[in-house]
Amino acid sequence: MASEKEELSKQLSNEERNFKKLQKRSISVDMTRGRPGALQLDIAMPMLKMAGELDYVQNGIDARNYGDLAGIPAARELFAQLFEVSADEVIVSDGSSLDIMYTLVQFAMQFGVLGTEPWNKLQQVKFLCPAPGYDRHFAICRAFGIDMLTVPMLDDGPDMDMVEELVRSDDSVKGIWCVPKYSNPTGVVFCDRTVERMASLKPAAKDFRVFWDNAYIMHTLNETDVPLANIFDLARKAGNADMIYSFTSTSKITFAGSGLAAMAASKANIDDILSKLAIRKINSNKVNQVMHVAYLRDKQNISLIMQRHAMLLRPKFQLFERRMSEAFGDCADVKWSRPGGGYFISLDVEGCAKRIVELCAQAGIKITPAGSTFPYGFDDKDSNLRIAPSVPTLEEMDFALDVLIEAIKIALLEKQIAKMDV
Repeated sequence: MASEKEELSKQLSNEERNFKKLQKRSISVDMTRGRPGALQLDIAMPMLKMAGELDYVQNGIDARNYGDLAGIPAARELFAQLFEVSADEVIVSDGSSLDIMYTLVQFAMQFGVLGTEPWNKLQQVKFLCPAPGYDRHFAICRAFGIDMLTVPMLDDGPDMDMVEELVRSDDSVKGIWCVPKYSNPTGVVFCDRTVERMASLKPAAKDFRVFWDNAYIMHTLNETDVPLANIFDLARKAGNADMIYSFTSTSKITFAGSGLAAMAASKANIDDILSKLAIRKINSNKVNQVMHVAYLRDKQNISLIMQRHAMLLRPKFQLFERRMSEAFGDCADVKWSRPGGGYFISLDVEGCAKRIVELCAQAGIKITPAGSTFPYGFDDKDSNLRIAPSVPTLEEMDFALDVLIEAIKIALLEKQIAKMDV
């Protein structure tokens, strides 16, 4: 009678044969980043067609000329609707909200925050980093030499007991990264209580800031959106009006990298930031702002546009759910998120993440490197993988899942056999 190890080895050989067949198909699929697919980008093409017919002189302001560092009034009003703040608490800029976040950290390092000591003169600066989280947030910290403290991401947001303790007890903790709605990569939406606790933090550092990266503010996959509590209202009630920086962009609404980015903050913060920006630039691309306002119009119309995006994205997420449930529905070792919006699926296979990425690459499937969703790239369980299904077609996605499923099966079998050899 064959031993358990022999049976597992036989299964492994069978899966490896299946995997080689997939390799021979020589198909490449990129699921590394949450980029809009080509059909999504096509949705905004009418904006370019109307551009030549628009009036770029409005209320005495010529958008083709210098001025209006904070953005044209209509653009500030539009983003104020999304942030649920007043227009004078908004700055509209170019392209990417990541650029604004980097700039604010750079300003804090060089000049301080609202008159406080510049961070680069301090002995130590730390940020709290909920994980799994957004790798580009962590990259900003690494670029400026900011120490990162990992905070577990729970089903309703970051572990707020840990956040409150770290913020209260250590004045070198200067910020926390948050993607509060359809979080990257888990898809978590912060519950009302988590938002309230975040807004009510009592930091030891006067210059502590919540970096509220609301990138997926309108990005539901379903017909109804999941609401997110207004952190600005809650922060004002808690006496923390200056503690919140919020960010969003149209990168996944119109054109990625060629849209508008915006931030919201208290009037005191806005004035402070503009005073520093004024030295670096005259204004952002106001012609693009006029085009976007004419096309997007208001929050209700943006919601209609995003339903068209959802119709393109939803089948890809549904395909992932169906295929993974068929393959691993009864397997406790494989877990994945079921997001209601955003661009990512979080996949956990403990002790196997690096091996799965390696195997997928051998068959032409690109996935974000294992560990990327953790500070310093260190996932101590070697578990988490971020899947970005937006770019592939459904046919490409189906093949990518063939490869991913085989890679998971091989990695799990290798892990089981290796345990027997110990």
